[in-house]
Amino acid sequence: MDVQNAQIIAFAMANGGSKRITQSQILPGLTISLLNEALRRSRQVNQAQVGAWLLSQMRSPA
Repeated sequence: MDVQNAQIIAFAMANGGSKRITQSQILPGLTISLLNEALRRSRQVNQAQVGAWLLSQMRSPA
């Protein structure tokens, strides 16, 4: 996480090294950009509201 810029940067292990990823490899449909938006929102509203928003985004069809 880049705390200074409030940005999540994700990596996955690959071929003896690592590579940057843009989507969770564990939770289908969870993109890093969605997490970044949740992090941004967490600076403006309470955690319960952010959690509810994040769940609603993950339930919405793409």
